[in-house]
Amino acid sequence: MAPIPKGGRVAVTGAAGFIGGWVVRNLLDKGYRVRACVRDQDDHARSGFLMAMPGYASGRLTVHSADLNKPGCFDEIFKGCHGVAHLSHINKYGDVDYVKMVCDHIISSVNNAGSVNRVVVTSSVAAVVSESNFDEMIKRPVIYEDRYPDSDNPRVSGYSRSKQQAEHSFAEAAEQDGSWDAITCCPADNVGPIQSAHQGDAGPWQGLMKKMLLGECNPAVHGYRPWHTVDVRDTADCHIGLLDSVNVTNGERYIAYSTDKIDIEEVCARIDRLLPELGYATPDLTQNLGEKDLQRSRERRAVYAGTDLRNDRMRSVVPIAFRDLNDSLRDMAESLISVGEVVPALRHGFKVRK
Repeated sequence: MAPIPKGGRVAVTGAAGFIGGWVVRNLLDKGYRVRACVRDQDDHARSGFLMAMPGYASGRLTVHSADLNKPGCFDEIFKGCHGVAHLSHINKYGDVDYVKMVCDHIISSVNNAGSVNRVVVTSSVAAVVSESNFDEMIKRPVIYEDRYPDSDNPRVSGYSRSKQQAEHSFAEAAEQDGSWDAITCCPADNVGPIQSAHQGDAGPWQGLMKKMLLGECNPAVHGYRPWHTVDVRDTADCHIGLLDSVNVTNGERYIAYSTDKIDIEEVCARIDRLLPELGYATPDLTQNLGEKDLQRSRERRAVYAGTDLRNDRMRSVVPIAFRDLNDSLRDMAESLISVGEVVPALRHGFKVRK
């Protein structure tokens, strides 16, 4: 199918989220018209930052309430839209019937709109490689889009299975309808600035940095593997690039990843190096684990150290230069303090400016 036209109209589900909010902002910056879908447009703690964007004042951005658990929830919103960026989280990952119901609601609205050319579905690298099968990562250390964790394996997370289910549901529906296509974006670990305070409690990555700033960094949590990072603003641009690309085909998936990876201890230590004026009191990073758990962590880290997560396909269809990791980490820390109102743990003699 054709890409969306420049300056066309795009509906964004999950627009109040960390990635969704940047998709909205970057679409506006690139001249598009946006219909931002949130659970409750009157919940200003979550949607107010959207209404503060310049495009809202002019009418180029509109904000809409949509409960994706209800059939027809997007019918009126999608009418006249050329593209849909589907970023909404759902309530029950791992529930096959529930995931099917939600996908059916959105697909039905796309079909009924009669104007949508392309849907970009947000998945995850968790739907590309499974952390439940380390033997596979040793055997096949190059990780790219052709991988699908075994959806029947009970050890594979419900999150991963549900993301795969959604990918297949949209691609099959698009093929059957024939008037639109579905492309999947699989982001790695999103870092970068939040735009609303509520996003600092989500994550996991911005939520983990919030804990670090509060002095609660614990390598035992998410410490068995590095962060495979991508700036959230670049993830947003990847979504937009996939909506716009003439080189993608229905059912294809693309990994959004900068190729920068970093251990959690280094994230914590780098905050002080990137923001020396802050006076951040880097917490004790000693792992409070028994020898058995320490050995398990070392073994898992060794497996991940031998893997090679690729972004070749994304770079082949989307003209993007991924941001430097230091910029992403600095901007995430500063936004958590300024936007998220986090009061960081500081060394004696330092304080946050009000």
